[in-house]
Amino acid sequence: MTETPVPPCPACSSAYAYEMGALLVCPECAHEWPLSASDSGETAGERVVRDAVGNVLSDGDTVSVVKGLKVKGSPSGIKAGTKVRNIRLVHGVDGHDIDCKIDGFGAMQLKSSVVRKV
Repeated sequence: MTETPVPPCPACSSAYAYEMGALLVCPECAHEWPLSASDSGETAGERVVRDAVGNVLSDGDTVSVVKGLKVKGSPSGIKAGTKVRNIRLVHGVDGHDIDCKIDGFGAMQLKSSVVRKV
């Protein structure tokens, strides 16, 4: 039985990374990254953002909101099916990783788990 070699840590380049379930773990810097990222050909240091159904998102994409969202200070909120054009991926707070402008609401951040790529 041959084992596949474990890739080095993307954070500190340590060669001592090991598998722990579905994650790879570096014992030197405690960085964790998914095992599937190294298998799929994506670089482990690159951040991949996926929508609610698993499509990979990138800057400039057009997405559609999959469920109604309440907006603080707004009586109506954002309805399911609202299209959002020209998104920008960011390292947001509390899982909000999409920065965008929505007609009628202005600039806001959304979670990638509530949108679907069009």
